[in-house]
Amino acid sequence: MSTSHQQPAVSIELQTDTPDEHGDSTDRQLDSHRGLPQELKPADRGRDAWTVLIAGFVFEALFWGFPQSFGVFQNYYSNIEEFKDDADRIALIGTLAQGLYYLGAPFSALLTKRFPKYQRQQIWLGWPLCILGLLCASFASSVNGLIATQGLLYGIGFVTLTYPIISMINEWWVARKGMAFGLISAASGATGAVMPFILQELLDAYGHRTTLRACAVAMVFTGPLIPLFRGRLPASEEAALAKTNWNFIKKPLFWVFGFSILVQGLGFFFPPVFLPSYASALGIPSIQGALLLAVMSVAQVVGQFVLGYLSDKKLSVSLLATVCCVAAAASVLVLWGLGKSMGLLIAFSIIYGFFGFGFGTLRVAMGRAVSDDPSTVFASYAIYVFLQGVGNILVSPISAALTASKPISEHQYAAGRYDGVVIFTGVSSALAAAVILCWHTCVQLARGSKR
Repeated sequence: MSTSHQQPAVSIELQTDTPDEHGDSTDRQLDSHRGLPQELKPADRGRDAWTVLIAGFVFEALFWGFPQSFGVFQNYYSNIEEFKDDADRIALIGTLAQGLYYLGAPFSALLTKRFPKYQRQQIWLGWPLCILGLLCASFASSVNGLIATQGLLYGIGFVTLTYPIISMINEWWVARKGMAFGLISAASGATGAVMPFILQELLDAYGHRTTLRACAVAMVFTGPLIPLFRGRLPASEEAALAKTNWNFIKKPLFWVFGFSILVQGLGFFFPPVFLPSYASALGIPSIQGALLLAVMSVAQVVGQFVLGYLSDKKLSVSLLATVCCVAAAASVLVLWGLGKSMGLLIAFSIIYGFFGFGFGTLRVAMGRAVSDDPSTVFASYAIYVFLQGVGNILVSPISAALTASKPISEHQYAAGRYDGVVIFTGVSSALAAAVILCWHTCVQLARGSKR
């Protein structure tokens, strides 16, 4: 642990988390006021660590699972008289609710790091904004109103509350960090397997106003979990002065991973958006189209947990990322592009859900490959989330350009209309793998030339 006599508070931020004989992290740290050893609760195990992780899973499942299921609302809003005349702008509601999580990541993370004493208060600030966004949306009578409430207000609330939770998990889970973040990432997949069906039933039976209020009430019941969130490190005024070591941005590997995430993210969001409409174009009933998304969500849960677990086992993150991208690209170009039956499309949903979504879990392991500093891992994670989010924002304009004025033809590749979407998605994943492979090939060649 690196400390100085002039600034002992730095030890609060840069604690030493080295594995003990059980693979867990050491639990000793200097007291910020007296310079004496201070026992910390154990990382990677124990009731407190699991409590924070499970509470984080519940929040992620419900608060992130809701905007992830916006496709159900989009279809509903587009077909009711109140909003159908402005249907072209309905997609912006979901884009804001999801996109603010990605693009707002660095700013929310910076706020969390700057005021570590107030992480729980930050959750208390974002939590009611999400609920208020849904309640206000239930009274909206125009698409603009929905954009401002279900989109903007909800998105701001979620990005505000989620990064304090991520920061706490980052403190409690060290040696098993990949597993912990894999579980958190899989939470939205768990709800994605069931939430669209529940929302569809509620919308059909009670309409959007009652459905939005019911969702808001469900989120209110998560309030008692907020006091369970607590950091592992002692929060003091001095801790707010600790600085993140930004030297990691000077390392080429950080930018190699960042560029691969950016490229993969450009096509990553297309399958869950277009798979139901693709199935409908082939004459497959809409309920089976929803089933494809449910299957993909289940595969996402398994894939993100497994790949997060594997990333803790000293396997090369570059190898894991390359396998994910190659498998996802192959499934897109072959199974989705040539798929004309439920059997092939289910196989695609399983493979893409496992590997395509599993790639996102590796953001933590990529950060650790660049630097082992806990604060650096948190900062790189937020930047990588931002880079992936660029693709989320660009889904609408890219898809419009790729599908414009194309007729549906069941006998053509990707049903004709969706050939550009399929090829773009597959190539983006393949290119992400190529970026990582090219970097490591160049490194090996450089090492060989020095011998």
